[in-house]
Formats: sequence, structure tokens, C-alpha cells
Amino acid sequence: MSVELNHRISGQGEPLILLHGLFGSLENLGGIARRLEDHWQIHALDQRNHGGSSHSDEMNYPAMASDVVAYMDAKGIQKARLLGHSMGGKVAMQVALSYPERVQAIIVADIAPVTYPARHDAILEGMKSLDLRGVKSRTEADARLAEYVEIPGVRQFLLKNLERIPKEESAEEDLLFRWRLNLPVIDGSYAHLAAAPEGDGPHEGKVLFIKGADSAYIQNKHQDTIRRLFPNAELKIIEGTGHWLHAEKADTFATMCRQFLEQ
Repeated sequence: MSVELNHRISGQGEPLILLHGLFGSLENLGGIARRLEDHWQIHALDQRNHGGSSHSDEMNYPAMASDVVAYMDAKGIQKARLLGHSMGGKVAMQVALSYPERVQAIIVADIAPVTYPARHDAILEGMKSLDLRGVKSRTEADARLAEYVEIPGVRQFLLKNLERIPKEESAEEDLLFRWRLNLPVIDGSYAHLAAAPEGDGPHEGKVLFIKGADSAYIQNKHQDTIRRLFPNAELKIIEGTGHWLHAEKADTFATMCRQFLEQ
């Protein structure tokens, strides 16, 4: 069953739907939205159990794809272009495989249609183990999370999910913050999120994969699967970037997207 998605619409033109990655929100692709909204109507979505979107006990790619299509139906969008990063790229691929008639083209940022080994165990363990009682600021939360997550940039990204509890909802005096995302369900559904999109394909539409040169998410061994599912796919590589290619080299990334979308 689909859930209602929090969203932000900007720009004018044909619809372009942006889908963020795991632990993220629509804010993550904000820089790309600003660079493309001069030509497209940007629909930036919070995916289920993330950001301001509804929570659900079900979390897998068919369910998340159905959320996107339900959003399109609600907005009267018959066909759209989709741009997804990481987990969002898998959602975009799932939409293309399950609802090909609703997709004009897709851009997949630094992810392949394959099952990955667990990569986020330490992050999930740290977020679950973080005791928020007595935390009075994000700085304090960062210091506590540092016991589990070493890289400061990763901690700052994760702590964007921390929100202050409204006074009228506060049940404990020493608990001022809470996770905005649905951490228990994301943790329990992690195997589904690491899995490949479902469907045997092929999807004959236009697909652009963009890889960060320093990232290992798209590898040569994945090419056969990509070609089988998306025979009209092309691959572009951005040098000097990792998995966060859309933030590390936003202008280059946006230019590649623009050139592809204008074909």
C-alpha cells in the first residue's frame, strides 16, 4: 500500500522527480534541483520512512516505487523523468521496471541494479545505540555518535535526521531530540534495501548511469546486469568524486543530467 510523500515543487517545465538515498531527505538533492529548475518542474520527494514523509512497516523497492506512482497520480503526472541517487536510484529503476509506461527517462547516480553486501551496519548500530537522553544540542549528539561513526561528514549527514521534540509531545523531561526517520523499520528492512530492484526487464527506455570514479558502487562486473535490464543505458563517469558525486561536483553532475534530459 502506497504512503503519502512529503515533497517540494519548484521550477517550470516538464516534470523531473528527484529521489534521495538512504538516511537522506529531499534536501540532499537541493543543489541539483536549483541547477535544473530553470528548465524542468522539479518534484523533490522524501521517500517513505524518511524526512517528512509517512512511516510504514513495509519498506522494499516495489512498495517505494508504488509511492512514486501514487504521487504522480495525485499530481496528474502521466509520465515523468526520474533522477535517483543511491537507494533513490534503485527506486527509479524499480519504477522503470514495474511501470515502464510512466517513465520518460531515468538518471541513476552511483548505484547498480544488484544486491550489495551490508555496508551500513556500523551506522545503523551507532544510530540505534545513541542515547539521546540528556542531549541538549546537536553538538552533544555528534560527540556521542562519534563513538560509533568516525567520519565527521557522515555524522553531520546522519544528524540532519535529528529533530527537536515539540513540548506538547514530550513525554520525558530529559529527552529533547528524536530521530525523524523510521529507524526501527529501516534497520529491520535493510536486507530489502541492499537487494536489487525486482523485475527481469528489459526496460527499453533511455537510462543514464553516472558513476563517481572513486566509488565502488558501480563496477565492471555489474555491466552485464545493467545491459540485460536496461539495454539502452549509457554510463558516464565523473573523475575525482566518490559516492556523493552530486554534491562533490554539482556543476559537472548537473551538466551531464541536463545534456541527457534534453536529448
